[in-house]
Amino acid sequence: MDEFDKQRRNFLIKALSSGLYAIGATGFSLPVMAMGQIPRELTPGKSIYKLNGTVKVDKTLATLDTKITPHSTIETGPDSSIVFAVNKDAFIMRSSSKLELQGSDVILTGLRLITGKLLSVFGKRQKEERLGVTTVTATIGIRGTGMYLESDPEQTYICTCYGTADLASTTDAQSKETVITEHHDAPRYILAKEEAGKNIRLAPVINHTDEELELIESLVGRTVPFALTGDYGSMRKPKY
Repeated sequence: MDEFDKQRRNFLIKALSSGLYAIGATGFSLPVMAMGQIPRELTPGKSIYKLNGTVKVDKTLATLDTKITPHSTIETGPDSSIVFAVNKDAFIMRSSSKLELQGSDVILTGLRLITGKLLSVFGKRQKEERLGVTTVTATIGIRGTGMYLESDPEQTYICTCYGTADLASTTDAQSKETVITEHHDAPRYILAKEEAGKNIRLAPVINHTDEELELIESLVGRTVPFALTGDYGSMRKPKY
């Protein structure tokens, strides 16, 4: 059994032992995914793994055959969601969200989360390929990582699930921080209207799971860099 097959088996065991039977925030059933639907990797030319409800790509209603490019804009309606990949990056976008992608024809160089909630995993990049993420209140520099974002006009929530991220407030040059994490170690709120130097605050881990990270890593042929038991002592080297 190779390492990827072990991860698929661990995902199934974790999902079943955790009682993850209901339709969740992503709009699909985890046991259904675990029972053979978690792909080794999306086939070439395919962008969307799963969608639920009303999803638009470039202002057109999306289907499973819709192509998402590094220039696309994705919008989800209420009670809607989409799971997709663009080259070596993969995403779960939750309901009532809007995301603008930026990049060349072959690689993403930027994301703009205008509103909503987004779970992302990013492949390793060369220095000249560094990826930037923006929200209303934050700018984030990504260096091969897993990341969960929630964006609204007053604040941004970010959990750097693993990897490195450079955080900064869009309204306060004194509020900036580089976080290096292994397993959800440093979630933050990035605010807009606090005193200078105080617009980045500690936050709890909310609204995303290791199983979701494992799912989207699998879409691009990778695994999460930790055991799905959540054991900090079971870390593995990321396969970026």
